[in-house]
Amino acid sequence: MTLILGLTGGIASGKSTVSRFLAARGAVVEDGDLVARRLVRPHSAGLARLVAVFGSGILDDRGQLKRAELGRQVFGNPVAEAKLNAALSPLIHREILFDLHQARLARVPLVVLDLPLLYEGGYQDQCDAVMVVTVSPATQLARLMARNGYDRETAKRRIAAQWPLAKKAALADVVIDNEGSRAATEAQVLTWLARWWRRRSSK
Repeated sequence: MTLILGLTGGIASGKSTVSRFLAARGAVVEDGDLVARRLVRPHSAGLARLVAVFGSGILDDRGQLKRAELGRQVFGNPVAEAKLNAALSPLIHREILFDLHQARLARVPLVVLDLPLLYEGGYQDQCDAVMVVTVSPATQLARLMARNGYDRETAKRRIAAQWPLAKKAALADVVIDNEGSRAATEAQVLTWLARWWRRRSSK
């Protein structure tokens, strides 16, 4: 039996760190960001959809997507964001469902569906359980500013563009507190993983 574990959090909450912990212990990670990148490679249908909506100015001289330029056009612009989602979301959804189906056919024990917008996109319905990685608002803001070099107001706008972490945590089956050290976070993940393996082995 395959367990599909949805993994999400907020920007700079530590979701990717937890994903790496799980992958290191045998989980197969379906990374939504990598799926999206795969779908906008040069000459792909996804990239053609973006060019049709946003114009060829989003491409560099080699025909590759200029992500920074696309982000500049989309962030803070609800109309442009809606157009982006309409162009790519159906392709991403179809690709993820196909990959999860293949994992089930292969009887992969644990698949981690790593998506920053898991709840926003309704992907929780594809999961057997959802794990949310949380930090305090102050820590999230400080880590995002340090990681991306944003000023305070830019970082706040980036955080506000997603659901609040508290809202996601309230819906989760498992909450990982990433407020402390890396070792403390890893210990929580390993505790959950050990419990899951025990339940699976007892069936």
